[in-house]
Amino acid sequence: MFDSKNILYVFTILEAIEKITIYSQDFDNEENFYYANKQLNFNATVNLLIAIGEENKKIDKELKTSNTINWKNLSAMRDKISHDYRGVDESIVWSVIQEYLPKLKTVLIEIIPKIENYQIYLEEALKSEYYEDLFYLKEMLRIKND
Repeated sequence: MFDSKNILYVFTILEAIEKITIYSQDFDNEENFYYANKQLNFNATVNLLIAIGEENKKIDKELKTSNTINWKNLSAMRDKISHDYRGVDESIVWSVIQEYLPKLKTVLIEIIPKIENYQIYLEEALKSEYYEDLFYLKEMLRIKND
């Protein structure tokens, strides 16, 4: 079992993924997404991608065993966005949203049961408004309690 400090990082990334999904769901291409609402959706997404990259840096390396995810690129994306904001390419952001985040979500959900006392933290997180978009994780509690 891995240290329970990892659970907060995983939950924060999952919540960021859910918010990005909400912010981008009404768009069918990067140009519409980029220009919508005076770039509100795009800028919110970029900010959440920074958070994802930062939280990724905090997760124990031994937990990051999936080859589906390039964990170093995830953190490098955060650094690139943070230090070269004007250089953020909307087509790359769109590609990350469409292709990469669903895979990351799946891998992170698989990681949760490997974390010590995850059920306790999951139960508490699901009571919080901040993590309200992680409702689909309730199934993990049901399975454990059965």
